[in-house]
Amino acid sequence: MTYVISVANEKGGVAKTTTTISLGSSLADMGYKVLLVDLDSQANLSLAMGIEPATVSRTIVNVLLEKAPLSSIMLPTNLPNLSIIAANGELGLVERMLPSHQNYETTLSNAIASSGIDFDYIVIDCPPFLGAITLNALTASNLLLVPTQAEYFSIIALRNMMSLIRRIRGSSNPKLTYRLLLTLFDRRNRIHRSLSEQLRTTFGTGVLDTVIEVDTKLRECTVVGVPIIHHAPKSRASLQYRALAQEIVQYGQESA
Repeated sequence: MTYVISVANEKGGVAKTTTTISLGSSLADMGYKVLLVDLDSQANLSLAMGIEPATVSRTIVNVLLEKAPLSSIMLPTNLPNLSIIAANGELGLVERMLPSHQNYETTLSNAIASSGIDFDYIVIDCPPFLGAITLNALTASNLLLVPTQAEYFSIIALRNMMSLIRRIRGSSNPKLTYRLLLTLFDRRNRIHRSLSEQLRTTFGTGVLDTVIEVDTKLRECTVVGVPIIHHAPKSRASLQYRALAQEIVQYGQESA
């Protein structure tokens, strides 16, 4: 059975794309077959994996608007066990047109269910707003992973995420679970430490044990188009994202 993970947060700049790439590549490095899906019109996931969106003729847009099979638009990467479905700017059109389709919120989940593709994990990079595309991703997912900084505006944005989770559980995906992931964390920052403690008090086990700290090596990855675990395998971020992958695998097994 394929385990589907959406990485989403209404707040931008919280390392959603970095987390998608780093988690996906870490799972692939553990021997799992992984498919990354770019659902953001900015196509940062595609770009970070060395794909120029303007050169890709078929993208996730063809799945969402034309119901093209996932297998027909998958692209290989240079890494073992890791494939990707790219995006481009046309996703903005999808956001406007998709709600006019009947039962539009299940378009992606139906595509995954009927695809016949053999992946252990699908990891989806969502856009930084809670529209029709994000609704599709969460309807198709087993787990919503919410990267969040230990900062005031990032925590405030969680209110809308929690409201969306309740909405989806009440309609299109009653089995959706979530976990919060602290990212861009600075242990020397007193406010970061204080707010992270508040998050753990409020959400309890809903906050993952793994914490992703600030690491300049992560910025380099975007430039070179290589995930952190391959670009700087001994870096702090690499070790932390590997720990995240192990925690996600364990969580998935326990909740199965």
